[in-house]
Amino acid sequence: MSSTTPTSPLGADSPPGGVPLLEVDAGGDPAAWADAHRDDVRSALGEHGAVHLRGLGLREPAGLGAVAARLATELTTEQEAFAPRDARADGVSSSTPWPPNQQMCMHHELSYRLEFPGIMFFACIDAPTSGGAIGVADSHEVLEALPADLVDRFVGEGWMLTRSYTDEIGLSVEEAFGTEDRRSVEDYCRANSIEFEWQSDGGLRTRQRRSAVVDHPVTGRPCWFNQIAFLSEWTMKPEVHEFLVDMYGQDGLPFNTRFGNGDPIGDDVVTAINDVYDANTTHVHPEAGDLLIVDNIRCAHSREPYDGPREVVVALADPVRLADVSPTLDVTAG
Repeated sequence: MSSTTPTSPLGADSPPGGVPLLEVDAGGDPAAWADAHRDDVRSALGEHGAVHLRGLGLREPAGLGAVAARLATELTTEQEAFAPRDARADGVSSSTPWPPNQQMCMHHELSYRLEFPGIMFFACIDAPTSGGAIGVADSHEVLEALPADLVDRFVGEGWMLTRSYTDEIGLSVEEAFGTEDRRSVEDYCRANSIEFEWQSDGGLRTRQRRSAVVDHPVTGRPCWFNQIAFLSEWTMKPEVHEFLVDMYGQDGLPFNTRFGNGDPIGDDVVTAINDVYDANTTHVHPEAGDLLIVDNIRCAHSREPYDGPREVVVALADPVRLADVSPTLDVTAG
């Protein structure tokens, strides 16, 4: 992360290489504060890639919706979800369900879509007893630190996401696409450059090839932007991976990633990527009422294991089209 001293007049505490913590006084009206300080917040976000606001007093999901609507240009909704979220308020949903005792690896939200959120808002409604930090990693710094030969291959080939939708594991067709109507699902897949194949049991398998590196829409800097490590089979616990392969076969896993030409990605590649993420991660520890804003292209995010109750709600905003960020592959809608 950038170590530049914040220029925002909001009053920030930013350790070298860290995410700036902005202490604010919302006076009991977070939405009004956000409206009055939008330019300052957006400036800090543009400079650092992530901003941690303390003092807004966000204690309910609707409060995040009101704040995000004022700080964002446009709120957006999730499609092609990786895991089901619960709607909590207009434009606000629960965070991705993930076991509290397990690490959620670094990823860029919905980076496998042709359109994805440019900004993410994370409001901490209830903080855990311990753990639960949100990790943030600068994707330009990650790109520069990865092995050059690995980057070259992904730049040339891109990466491939494979998914299996069934009623038994992972998401169902309806949960992911919002409908069970086959024609509607097929139309969506064709429009979004997704190869699809219906299975005899009614399930669906898909493949989509995407760029692993894009240029930031504002700075033009190249960014490592994907979910190669997060959606890999090697992120599963070994016993879960073994069980799923035995039950459904290698091609029947709920998700997996491959090189763009379809070759398997080994555990060594996933480990190398995650090691670089670990070396470039800043950990943010939100307290109840805090807001973390993340540039989804410039920064990957993760979640640490935690104990006790934890409620974080999310708003997605400022959608960006893959075609507008200089993808290394010619992927267009059908």
